[in-house]
Amino acid sequence: MTDETPVCSAKGCREAAVWVLAWNNPKLHTPERRKTWLACEEHREHLSTFLGVRGFLKDVVALKDWRPDADS
Repeated sequence: MTDETPVCSAKGCREAAVWVLAWNNPKLHTPERRKTWLACEEHREHLSTFLGVRGFLKDVVALKDWRPDADS
């Protein structure tokens, strides 16, 4: 990993991210707004579940396929 390698958003994790979890809190964000968390393989399911039970999770995309200019 380098200083520019995206890392997992899970608390305390420093593994390389391979997934983008796009989410939105409808109480705070407009419907088209997408916030993102990054996830390693180990934490993808945990972070997806955390966002999903709150109704925030909108999409899970492989980091290599993510187009940040489409959503932010």
